[in-house]
Amino acid sequence: MADTQALADLGEYIAQALPDDVLGHHVAHGELTVRVARESIVRVLTFLRDDQNTHFRQLMDVTGADYPERDARFEVIYHLLSLKHNQRVRVKLAVGEDVPVDSVTGVFSSAGWFEREVWDMYGVFFAEHPDLRRILTDYGFEGHPLRKDFPLTGFVEVRYDEDQKRVVYEPVKLTQEFRHFDFMSPWEGMLQLPGDEKAEADGEGGAR
Repeated sequence: MADTQALADLGEYIAQALPDDVLGHHVAHGELTVRVARESIVRVLTFLRDDQNTHFRQLMDVTGADYPERDARFEVIYHLLSLKHNQRVRVKLAVGEDVPVDSVTGVFSSAGWFEREVWDMYGVFFAEHPDLRRILTDYGFEGHPLRKDFPLTGFVEVRYDEDQKRVVYEPVKLTQEFRHFDFMSPWEGMLQLPGDEKAEADGEGGAR
């Protein structure tokens, strides 16, 4: 686990170097998180990559999180690694549902597929992305599966139709009505359990 004080010093260094871009930073569980303004993400990641005191040359992941109760509903989260300093940093930004985020593919080429995944799963649009299209779901898929309001059943089901000899999409429908389940034990209310007839007869015989 990285030294907590070293990470705190790193967070303070980044905040002082980018006072107009960094909204806050903290260290928790041995990890540094830096919160930045949405419009500053390209500038922040470029600094983290190029500055000799940070040297975060590898973008390990870009992911998202959904908080429907917030005005800026989504978080986009970037994880970076510095092999030179043996440190990691998490960079977060908040963004509204229909607000674009600048693509960082010009800073890290590996962001291309990561941003496509966030777009596919959460619907966060990345401006200036060279090829922003779905990457995990199928062509024509409706909705974004990792949003909290996406139904567990999805909107359509896919099956192969033998008559048409092709894959068809159909609206999701339950194959049966919800049933009422009686969770009472099948043995409750019975005066005598099956198989106990002989034991009871033997007992009565012994009593005589």
